[in-house]
Amino acid sequence: MHEVGITQSIIEIAEQHARAQGASKINSVTVEIGALSGVIAESVEFCFEACASGTLLQGTRLIIIRIPGLGRCGECGAETAMEQHTFACDSCGGFALETLQGTELRVTELEVD
Repeated sequence: MHEVGITQSIIEIAEQHARAQGASKINSVTVEIGALSGVIAESVEFCFEACASGTLLQGTRLIIIRIPGLGRCGECGAETAMEQHTFACDSCGGFALETLQGTELRVTELEVD
């Protein structure tokens, strides 16, 4: 499960930014996880508490914003919802989908004291 490593990286990033701002406690961390990122948000939630133990994030509230997949068809220009196994445009059946969103994996906000 690579989500453990990803969760540890989220914690490291949050700690680095909090310390750079002189914070002694992180109340919450907000993370965007896209549906096409290959990361299972529930797994990040599951291992967050254990990974945060003994860090500035111990007891921190994890807020995950799930970003749906969205693509644009290169053939008809229509925007279509995308999931991990979406290969064709919903409107015309074309296979030239450009990903517009859903690959996100980033820390977007920290609430600190």
